[in-house]
Amino acid sequence: MSASKNKKLATARKLWCILVYLIIRFLIPTPVISLAGTPLEKGLVGGETPWHISAQTITYNRETDIYTATGDVKITKDDKTLTAQLIRYNQATMEADANGNFLLIAGKDTLKGDQIVINLKTGIGTIYNGSIFIEKSHFYIKGDKILKTGETSYKIENGSVTTCDGDIPPWRITGKEVDITIEEYGTIHNAEFWTKNVPVFYVPYLVFPVNIKRKSGLLPPQMGYSSRNGFEFIQPFFWAINDSSDSTFYFHHIQERGEMFGAESRYALSPLSKGTMMIDSLNDRQVDNGIGDSSQKWGYTNDVYLRKNTDRYWFRMKLDQELPQDFTSKLDIDIVSDQDYLTEFTSGYTGYDATKEYFESEFGRDIDEQNDNVRENSFIINKIWTQYSFNAELLWYDNVIDRRHKDTNPTLQQLPAITFDALKQPVLSNLLFMDMDSGYSNFYRQDGITGQRIDLHPRVYLPMHFENYFTFEPSAGFRQTAWYLNRENTEPAGPDEDDYQHRELYDLRAELSTDLFHVYPVDGTSVQKIKHTLIPRLTYSYIPDLDHTDYPHFDDTDRIDPENLMTFSLTNLLISKSHNPETGDANVPAKINGQTQTLDSYNQFLWFKIEQSYDFIKANEPGEKPFNPLYAELNLTPAELLTLHAETEWDHESGNFTTFNTYLQMKNSRKDHLTVEHRYTRDTSQSISLDFNGGLTDTIRILGNYEKNLEDGKSIESGLGCLYQAQCWSFETFYKIKEDDRQIGFMVTLKGLAEIGSGL
Repeated sequence: MSASKNKKLATARKLWCILVYLIIRFLIPTPVISLAGTPLEKGLVGGETPWHISAQTITYNRETDIYTATGDVKITKDDKTLTAQLIRYNQATMEADANGNFLLIAGKDTLKGDQIVINLKTGIGTIYNGSIFIEKSHFYIKGDKILKTGETSYKIENGSVTTCDGDIPPWRITGKEVDITIEEYGTIHNAEFWTKNVPVFYVPYLVFPVNIKRKSGLLPPQMGYSSRNGFEFIQPFFWAINDSSDSTFYFHHIQERGEMFGAESRYALSPLSKGTMMIDSLNDRQVDNGIGDSSQKWGYTNDVYLRKNTDRYWFRMKLDQELPQDFTSKLDIDIVSDQDYLTEFTSGYTGYDATKEYFESEFGRDIDEQNDNVRENSFIINKIWTQYSFNAELLWYDNVIDRRHKDTNPTLQQLPAITFDALKQPVLSNLLFMDMDSGYSNFYRQDGITGQRIDLHPRVYLPMHFENYFTFEPSAGFRQTAWYLNRENTEPAGPDEDDYQHRELYDLRAELSTDLFHVYPVDGTSVQKIKHTLIPRLTYSYIPDLDHTDYPHFDDTDRIDPENLMTFSLTNLLISKSHNPETGDANVPAKINGQTQTLDSYNQFLWFKIEQSYDFIKANEPGEKPFNPLYAELNLTPAELLTLHAETEWDHESGNFTTFNTYLQMKNSRKDHLTVEHRYTRDTSQSISLDFNGGLTDTIRILGNYEKNLEDGKSIESGLGCLYQAQCWSFETFYKIKEDDRQIGFMVTLKGLAEIGSGL
């Protein structure tokens, strides 16, 4: 072969490198493959990874200025591969033509078809009888003719979209004309929804999401029916404000009640600086005014108050914020219009259940129970040092009953409540130890006595260790409390002068304890050893009897009962030691930072405590029994998938349990779980609740919940549902009963597109 011919061939191969790069650059949308700054561009200018081109022939026509590669053309670089039977490139017009079952693979994304014609200058091109697979959103796009109209936009003739695998997918949407913009939305004219080869329904126009990033637009609706509210429909609209904030607006049609409007706004500047605000409002057409059957139809039996208001709302907010000098702040707001609102609007996008779950997962903080008529609102500024902690808090309790139904509101607020505590730390060359609790509170109420209080409570400890046998630790505390009262808001009004009062009180405590343990070797399992620790502890506490009659009474700190108490407790601990928790094999070491090391895993799988107190004060009073109820508590986790918690009190005088609460949860790696909880308080309440989520097969799950009041035999709430989940779609149906309200609904989820049905 002549030198000039070799030179031409080398030039042709170089141009093919540029051609393939341009095809990949202009054909695949940036959100799927980003080439800027990658080894691909470096390779074009002499980077470490070269292009590999193979074909049976590569020719150049000088007259037409067209390069042609024929016969099993394959061009590869890194994770990108282009194959075709023929590729033709017009250098003058910058048009490329690849046909013969071309296939372009870039990472996990693929594009294939009979032929592609693309202008490498404009990025506009056409794929004939082609298909595109976008792995990140698992989207399949097919069409007789796919026109690339921009960097990330396509127009498809006789096209279809689905997220299902297979030549005949479980579902697909077809249309005469399909427009798709990656990271945004797609539209279909004359859309038909197919299951397998059967057309199910037709709509003249359909919009669906094709977004990996957040985009503004309509979210999937929720629909349902209940015997109390009739037909319900919720349509959310999502607004992506910027990368760190967004909002959702809700239109909630309730057939029997009217139109509810809601809004939810979120921002996240960092993991420690974020916030969410939610508000819902309804002008209710129905009231519980006690006339006729209004209470039966629109009221609830858990309170004695009517609900006459039509203005109904719920405003809630949680906020975390980092502050300078390692201070942090937290804001919690929870204001509801009436005592029935949270019982009535429990489910759906903006219901109590969804709000509670969101706040717990996002902020790690709970909200008050739905039947709690006193809602806590707080703003906290906090800082923790190694041995000290500071907490300043504004506490506002919104008493819904007092606000709605009473002329006066004596609910006590703390504006602010400030605490500064010192942890237990050595003084006098480790001879003594000392800690301190201190607090300042400014008490405010709309009606009643207000005032301020300062409370200081230091404690000194003298620990004594007798070899390794036992520890004896006496301690003494001194409490100084001062009040400054204001009686202007009392009825009738108090004197003009303010009251100053103070209290001095000491308390004594002594504790004797020891640790007894034994280690048991275990053979034949991943558990190497089990350590059993027994901790007997004897505690004596004394607080003198002080007459508190003349002191103010804002909370429990103002009323300290006398105490002369001896308490014995026995704690059992079982802790297992295993090697290499990553493999569960005691003989297989793990690698940490590239080095082989043996990992030890410790699991406290049993904690059991039993406690008995003897009250010397009651022993000296006629008719009183000196033994307090026997208390026991158990935490048992024999395996990662089983948890048992139980606590109880036994009354010696009556020979009965005063309280008995049990919680049992079983779960497995398939996410099946069964939770059973029993709660008992003698002469007050007794209930049992069950929650179940289990798979009958790999695709069918049964969901159920049940809660019953065992005192009156009435069911509190029950529900049963079934979920079928396939690779690209799922169907859920459920039936719920709560008091006199019955709900039935369904949910169809098309993976990657929408949820259609009821979450109500």
